[in-house]
Amino acid sequence: MRNKTRLVLIFTLVLGLAASAALAGPLKDRFIARKPVVAALLADGTVGENNQGFLEFRGPEKQADVVAAENKDRATVYAAIAKKIKTTPDLVGQRRASRVAKQAPAGTWLQNPDGTWYKK
Repeated sequence: MRNKTRLVLIFTLVLGLAASAALAGPLKDRFIARKPVVAALLADGTVGENNQGFLEFRGPEKQADVVAAENKDRATVYAAIAKKIKTTPDLVGQRRASRVAKQAPAGTWLQNPDGTWYKK
């Protein structure tokens, strides 16, 4: 439960800093609404956190609509942050992937910078 709460807090902080108030509310609500499904997909190994800060299928593509929506919203956040700090969305995603790897619960599939997958 602590990891779920921590992830929601991280997204909330990122959204609060990076996106406009008009955009942050709906984005935050969508992240929170999807969280149980995303957590289940991560827990059963269907998806992993790749080295670009996005979810990536590692098994059968179930709940593909949820994964696509999550990645689309993550891309929106990364673009907003990148614009604010004058860098690229790719770099923002890579930095987030690094932080996620450190905080992910045991059993989560993660991708190294070289593209290899490992189970934490």
